[in-house]
Amino acid sequence: MNPWRVYRIAFQTIVTKEVLRFMRIWVQTLLPPAITTTLYFIIFGKLIGERIGEMDGYRYIDFIVPGLILMSVIQNSYANVVSSFFGTKLQHYIEELLIAPVPHWVVLGGYVVGGVARGTMVGILVTIISLLFTDLAINSYGLTLLVFVLTSILFALAGFINAVYAKSFDDISIVPTFVLTPLTYLGGVFYSIELLPEIWQQVSLANPVLYMVNTFRFGILGVTDIDVSLAMIIILGFIVLLTGYSLVLLSRGVGIKD
Repeated sequence: MNPWRVYRIAFQTIVTKEVLRFMRIWVQTLLPPAITTTLYFIIFGKLIGERIGEMDGYRYIDFIVPGLILMSVIQNSYANVVSSFFGTKLQHYIEELLIAPVPHWVVLGGYVVGGVARGTMVGILVTIISLLFTDLAINSYGLTLLVFVLTSILFALAGFINAVYAKSFDDISIVPTFVLTPLTYLGGVFYSIELLPEIWQQVSLANPVLYMVNTFRFGILGVTDIDVSLAMIIILGFIVLLTGYSLVLLSRGVGIKD
């Protein structure tokens, strides 16, 4: 049999399993972010936003829409892969993947695409909800879609790495709670870093989420606090780095063959 046909079947099987997994429990995977985002729009966008006024020349609710969309993509892309791959380890059917005649990049790609699928569905759902509160005028469809997909891929990879090292359910909640959430909230979702003192502006530049949020905001609104070209280099660089690291972990069996 053609090995590429085997690879394709394996890849499609993993992706199908991942999509069916989160769709089967849509009340837990798709509904909560929709409700949470609606509350953000009501509380921050309407109630608080009307008191804040404009930010970077836009209504506050318009300003935070890109950040809220990308935040939902980040959280759900990450959550899908970290919970799913850890489940394969916990239930001991990871061995089936390890002995399958497919390269590690096929396995990694299947899980990442599954995470991107969930992140995309949630992102679209949040975008539809945002249209109830504001009118989106896209500045650059190409850039908006590119950042959307690349960010989803990046955090799906991060979720995979977390799952590889995790030894318990507590381990898969530590990173989202103490790393992912602070980086997201301090990544310019709700404010422009130009409002911060100079020293904190410089500190904020060390936050990779800032570059993703601002590039996505530039794609939609046409405003940004950072250089878009630099942001794209950083995003792509992180993807290459995490992809290489994930493949090394798989090849060595870290957290899997232990």
